[in-house]
Parts: sequence; C-alpha cells; structure tokens
Amino acid sequence: MQSANTLLRKIVRSSVPPFAAQHGMKKDLFPLRTLSLSLCLKQDKSCEPSEKLDLDEWKKVMKSGLQEEVSETVSEPKELSSLAAARETLEMWRLAGRAVPEKMSEDQIKTFMECPSKSAKKKYLKFLHLKELYKKNDKRKAEEKRERKLEAQDQASKTDEPKRSPFVCLWSSTMDKAYNWRAAQSMIFGQPLVFDMSYEKEMSVREVTNTVRQLVLSESCNRRSVDPFHIHFCNFKHDSLYEREFIKHYREAWDKLLITVTDQCYTEIFPKDKLIYLTADSPKVMKTFDHDKIYIVGSMVDKSIKTGVSLARAKRLGLETAALPLEKYLLWNTGAKNLTLDQMMHILLTLKDTADWKKALEFVPKRKYCGFVNKPVKELKKTLDLINMLKLGKGREKVEKQFAKNYPKKYKLK
Repeated sequence: MQSANTLLRKIVRSSVPPFAAQHGMKKDLFPLRTLSLSLCLKQDKSCEPSEKLDLDEWKKVMKSGLQEEVSETVSEPKELSSLAAARETLEMWRLAGRAVPEKMSEDQIKTFMECPSKSAKKKYLKFLHLKELYKKNDKRKAEEKRERKLEAQDQASKTDEPKRSPFVCLWSSTMDKAYNWRAAQSMIFGQPLVFDMSYEKEMSVREVTNTVRQLVLSESCNRRSVDPFHIHFCNFKHDSLYEREFIKHYREAWDKLLITVTDQCYTEIFPKDKLIYLTADSPKVMKTFDHDKIYIVGSMVDKSIKTGVSLARAKRLGLETAALPLEKYLLWNTGAKNLTLDQMMHILLTLKDTADWKKALEFVPKRKYCGFVNKPVKELKKTLDLINMLKLGKGREKVEKQFAKNYPKKYKLK
C-alpha cells in the first residue's frame, strides 16, 4: 500500500504542474490540491488491501475539475473588471465635464467598450447624452402641461359662471330644429340635386376620403341655407368605401340624415329631359340657373385631374351637359377649372337664391383668377393672348400689327 501511495505522489507531481502551466494557473493553487490528495491517501490507509485505484478515471476527474475552475476564475473576472474599468472611465469623464449620460445600461456600456476609437466613444456618449436631455425635456413639458390643465380646471370650478349660458344652448338647439325642419321640407317640396356616387373605382382611398369630407361640408352648407336642395346620393353601393367613410364622420347620425340615399341610377328616378350633368369638360356653357332642371354633380376628387371622365359618362347615358361660365365672368389665371364639391354647393345655392353670377363665383378660390371681367370678353381674351405671345417672344411683328388694328394709336407696345 505504501508503494502505491508513493507511486501516486510521483504521478501527481509529474502531471499536474505541466497541465496547470498549459492552462495559465498559478502555482499557489497546487499545494491545496496536493494537501487534499495526501489527506485522501491517509484516509485510504484504512481501506481494504483488495481495493484497487483506477488511475485513468482519477486523472479525467482531476482534469475536468481543473478546467471548470480555470474557466470560472479567468472569464468572469475579466468581464467584471472590464465593466468596472469602463464605469470608472465614464465617471472620470463625467467629473471632467464631458457630455456623458447620467444613467447607462449594461448593453450601452458594452457598446461603448466595443467602439473602435476614442472619438467614436465620445460621439456615442454625446448621442446618449442628447437623447437623455430630449427625454427630460419632453417629460418636463408634459408635467407643465398637466399642471396648467389642473390650474385651468381649478379656476373653472371656482368661477360660478358656466361655460355656456342657457340662452346659447337654447338658441343652438332651436336652430338645429329649424335647420332640420327646412331639410325635411326640402325632401317634399325642394329642388333635387344629385350627387353621382359611381366613381369609387376611379379614385384611390385617399381621394375617396377627401370626397366624403367635401360631401359632408356640402350637406352641412345645404342644411343651413334658406332654401335647401333635396340631396340625392345615387349609385350608392351598400358596404362600399363611401359608406364606411360616411359612418366615420356621422356615426349614429348617418341613418338620421334628411337626404335620399339609393343604389339606383338617376336616370331611373328622374326623366332624362330634366337632367343636366355639370362638368368642367362640357363644351356647353351654363348661362342661367333653371329651377325646373335637376343638376348632377360627379362625386369625384382626382389629384391627377382625369379629364373627360364625367363627360364620357354623361354622353353614354345620353344626358345634357353644362359647364360653369368661369371665363365669361373671371379673368382666369392658370390651372384646371375643377372645383371642390362644397364650392359647387355654395355656387349653386347662391344662384338659386340670387341668380347673381358674380356673387356665386366669389366662392371660387382667388388663387385661380386675377379678378372679375369689366370689359367685353372677346377684347380681354385677345389682350391676354397677345400678352402671352409677347412673353413667349414669338411673332412680335405680327402681334404688333394685330394690336395696332384692335386698339387706338395712342396705345403702343414697348
């Protein structure tokens, strides 16, 4: 048994130090290992001589234990020491007055450590510092807004006067009843006005949304007028994009609107000889407002200005068309002569009440025209054509001759 113990000591002394040197272990760790081994050997003296030691298994166990201890003692302190060093560096930079955030997470510190250069680290810290300042500023503004709101609520609660007087509430409810009564009368005795709702496929979702918004404004304007139209939404499909957008605007009031909504075409409801389709592409100009006719307006908003769509539809149905006399009364500047649906509603309501084209065309956006016509249209048109030709610089001599024929000699071109 003593020979076996001496053999084990020789094996341990010859095998463990090279293994430890290979894995970077210190020499101080091995006296403990040899001491524990000697204790085990002393305890083994009481064992029976028939027991045998498996030296290969013992070596495997020793090697696995040493590897685990080496990995635990080497890897963990390196990470902890690097994080601690990074935190110390950040604290020193903060005390030095550099742009360093007050709080940084471990991921941000690791990202800071992975920066390739010192300038990159400074830029990253500056970015985090600015981000922290923005957050603090937003939080401060939210708190100030909340405090102002609470102060306003306190002041409103302290004052005895209500926000709206009973007279104002009574007046608004009475006027709503009066408007609804007029709209109800228009459904029986009023002149019909048709909105053609068959252009959903011609528009994008955004254009349909804009169309519905303009129709809501048109209905509101019509309901508040002295003599409102009886509005018809024809070719209106159930569960269409039009309907969904209307429900978003009106909600529960959609089913209570005093208008006629139908999926039938207007040619099936009204006689064709009374229908006039209003379109800017029509060659025929509308001279006067006819109270016996039924005007049709295409419910379409097209950003790309698709010309001829409504005119082609009216021709397919064999309907009469008309365009507003914009050039007759307005010095048109540039751009298309298409108007929004609420502008058309204002113009038609004014024509119905006053029959005055100048009053009605005041609802045309002022950016589209220079002013109202004060001279005969032909002379103004010739003048505008001459000015445009002079601007282009084409045929100046021909233009001067034409100008001399049409105007007195005292007017000369320079």
